[in-house]
Amino acid sequence: MEETNIDRRIAQRLKTLRAERGWSLDELAGRSDVSRATLSRLENADVSPTAGVLGKLAAAHGLTISRLMHLVEDDFAPLIRRSVQPVWSDPSTGFERRSVSPPARTLAAEVLECTLEPGARITYDETPRRGLEHHLVLTEGQLDITVDGRSHALRPGDCLRYQLFGASTFATPEDAGAKYILVVV
Repeated sequence: MEETNIDRRIAQRLKTLRAERGWSLDELAGRSDVSRATLSRLENADVSPTAGVLGKLAAAHGLTISRLMHLVEDDFAPLIRRSVQPVWSDPSTGFERRSVSPPARTLAAEVLECTLEPGARITYDETPRRGLEHHLVLTEGQLDITVDGRSHALRPGDCLRYQLFGASTFATPEDAGAKYILVVV
């Protein structure tokens, strides 16, 4: 794998989070349902994490994926030009995440611009925090979201507001991708 700077920073943050909690790789594997071998490879930046794996690790640590990513991204700044907004992608699922307004200690919300390729599917087995509030606006394409067992078919301009209490799935049809803005509170 060609190691990128963000991959190294994610690896270091994952290792630090585990160490802060005093967890062994085996304990984190049990808490996250991610194999010990995969955790080791992630912490050594031998592989890039997928969105699903990041979701599991964030949940094990009681964080949103965005909070986890914020811990590896730059410090808080009031103005974030598009050219410097951190972008993370998961080639295995066709997911790209731009942190338009990253989380900060003194601000309640964060804004993400997300893109899913046609035929993509991402499942998060649990929420990192019960009651986590999302406001999702589909700007392009088609997106099917299942939240706590209830499915919603979104078209451009639709806004889905929800709180997470369990699993969620984001899926695009084979012939259309999706671009959306996600506000997390």
